[in-house]
Amino acid sequence: MGNNALLAVAVFMVAYVLIVSEKVHRTVVGLAGAVMMILLGVLSQETAIHHIDFNTLGLLIGMMIIVNITSETGLFNYLAIWAAKKVKAEPIQLLLALSTLTAVCSALLDNVTTVLLTVPVTFSITSQLKISPLPFLIAQIMSANIGGAATLIGDPPNIMIGSAVKELTFMAFITNLTAICAVVFLVTIALLILFYRKELHTTDDLKAKVMRLNEKSQIRNFVLLRKCLGALAVTILLFVLHSTLHIETATAALTGACFLMLLTIGTDEALLTKAFSRIEWLAIFFFAGLFVLVGALVETGVIKMLAAEAVKLTNGNLTASAMLILWMSAIASAFIDNIPFVATMIPLIKDMGTMGITDLRPLWWALSLGACLGGNGTLIGASANVVVASMAAQRGQKISFLKFMAIAFPLMLISILICSVYIYFKYL
Repeated sequence: MGNNALLAVAVFMVAYVLIVSEKVHRTVVGLAGAVMMILLGVLSQETAIHHIDFNTLGLLIGMMIIVNITSETGLFNYLAIWAAKKVKAEPIQLLLALSTLTAVCSALLDNVTTVLLTVPVTFSITSQLKISPLPFLIAQIMSANIGGAATLIGDPPNIMIGSAVKELTFMAFITNLTAICAVVFLVTIALLILFYRKELHTTDDLKAKVMRLNEKSQIRNFVLLRKCLGALAVTILLFVLHSTLHIETATAALTGACFLMLLTIGTDEALLTKAFSRIEWLAIFFFAGLFVLVGALVETGVIKMLAAEAVKLTNGNLTASAMLILWMSAIASAFIDNIPFVATMIPLIKDMGTMGITDLRPLWWALSLGACLGGNGTLIGASANVVVASMAAQRGQKISFLKFMAIAFPLMLISILICSVYIYFKYL
């Protein structure tokens, strides 16, 4: 290993430790690490910028603008009350309904945005039924990550994989991952209901109170809602056709966002400022720093060396490589953020392709399922988990790290076991 490679590894490891310890905000760590790589001469500024994946950033920004404007309509509150009334406010059926809503929204939006919108509604309904919100929150964390795994745009790891591998289109993710995610979702929610069944009870009076709520009153602006649904339909259509039209997913998301802003904002600078101020800029800049950190490992040959070791460990056997990536991704993503992990793995898998493994598709699907579902293992495994925990703490409902892990980690292992069987029989 040369001096630059050692410097790159040292900076990367220090950044990783700081991200996991949460002593310094991860965005600060990501940007500081990126700057250190340039200052130490590991990368030039031009090379560093070349490694930032602007397709991933553009896709996230576009979807965040669409969701931020849509949230102004009250649509998400409407959906929650509508779901509660559909199941007659029965707590067990309500848990299933809210989890399904979270999973479906996470597949179409991104999982952090989804939980930001569904958690307040969950607290509202559980407080009216006088039941603990904890089973619902845990179910929603797990549903968000499972739903996010089902499509290209649902979870940042999938966005990153789709950006890096052009043949993995929006439709390829749906045809390869949606069915297995549906199976994992049903098994996970069934086991959660079994575990929490004694807590999921309320009185008939309280159920009647929820049944009297008027969901239509939640929609604050029907004109805006029509425009938002139109823009969302255009965006999803562009996602489906992006490979046919030869456009990137970021172009699809930003087209939808621009279309919606043209329809809704006009000259209203206050509304425009509000839409942009609610973009998760901290996440965007964290990604930018992270891409530079990983880029340094690529440029110095560290990734190539790791790929060679992985191929040696599995003797270039496709089945062994896919299982290694699936389980390694899941366990690693439970304890460290899955975003830096996937950013590290993408060039590694690409390099495995130059070392004798011809069909890399099973490895990409193994990485996607492992990283997205592995995030369910602990409270810091995925961004959505951290967001739900902090929103719950603000409302006086602390989610304990160890209590969450005691329930979530075994469920995560079961989901990876199901995925192992799926990948083995479908691809290997």
